[in-house]
Amino acid sequence: MVCSRRRKWHMWQHGPLRMLCITLGIVSLATPTLGSVLPLVRVRNVRRVFHNGEHNAFTDLVRFKDKFYLAFRSCPDGHMVHPTASIIILSSTDGRRWEQVHRFSVPKRDTRDPHFLVFKDRLFVYTGTWYCGDSSPKRSDYDLNQHLGYAVWSRDGATWQGPTMLEGTFGHYIWRAETFDGKAYLNGRRKQGFAIPPRGEGSMVESALLESDDGLIWRTRTLFQEVRGDETAFLFEPDGSIIAIGRRGGDKAQLLKSRRPYTHWQRSELDRYIGGPLLTRWGGYTVVGGRKKLRDRDYKTSLCWLVDERLTEFAELPSGGDNSYPGFIELSRTRALVSWYSSHEKDANGKPLTAIYLAKLEFAE
Repeated sequence: MVCSRRRKWHMWQHGPLRMLCITLGIVSLATPTLGSVLPLVRVRNVRRVFHNGEHNAFTDLVRFKDKFYLAFRSCPDGHMVHPTASIIILSSTDGRRWEQVHRFSVPKRDTRDPHFLVFKDRLFVYTGTWYCGDSSPKRSDYDLNQHLGYAVWSRDGATWQGPTMLEGTFGHYIWRAETFDGKAYLNGRRKQGFAIPPRGEGSMVESALLESDDGLIWRTRTLFQEVRGDETAFLFEPDGSIIAIGRRGGDKAQLLKSRRPYTHWQRSELDRYIGGPLLTRWGGYTVVGGRKKLRDRDYKTSLCWLVDERLTEFAELPSGGDNSYPGFIELSRTRALVSWYSSHEKDANGKPLTAIYLAKLEFAE
């Protein structure tokens, strides 16, 4: 259905800079470099897997104990901050037939942006929550200082505990999670100095890497974005170094890199805006996904290869309007499963549906 041509990259013109990065250990030598031939990818079996008449958004995917799990937010009152929001978790044995295994909410809080983490033989689902009180707050009253992370978890995917407040996350908007060397990590953005001014968004928001030994009690490991902190997806390399894709509001995204102990960060601007970024591995390649901007207020969900510091798109998923926040599972070195949400379809009355979608990805021969 959707594919890209095989592309052979031209030689990178900034050779000395690339050699310096390699010398410093910033570039992984195990990944493809410019000059590589990148795979042709076919998008197959696109399908709407969930819609309940509510606003369904912000997906994530994971494999745990031989089953697939899909999580997203569902809210009858729409995209913005509402105490009626909840997180739905679906399970599947084959990626085709899905059933709901859990749904949870937090009283007087908006639950959103669920993300999975498999850690110490437990499946965690993390959600950031805005404080609402008994009714939906005005946008001018949103306060990041009142944000708080929550989690539910399960040892078998069927019986769930929580939601439990995450110690150390008050005032942090938590986002994607990863593990490395026996510890769990969360991306949390917060106001500089937990400042009081209204909303306090934009340049005064910083992003922290939060660390935990048990997945429930968190502490700040480092700051990786001191101004304009936003949604950030990150990966650990085998040597413990980090690469990350950071959203920068509506501007072009950044590629971030650091080595232990993560006190110094290299930042470079990418060639496009990325909303709800995904960063993962597939078949030895690095995949970046998220919302791309075509024109003013015209957006699509797309997937790209990241090679050195350049992106090359390999799929544009059926999407439009309110969309993005993909999840991803590598099924094999040549097959994968991707989730996303979108409002490009309409119901019988012509009203946009904001629904959850899945598709299979395959390397073409």
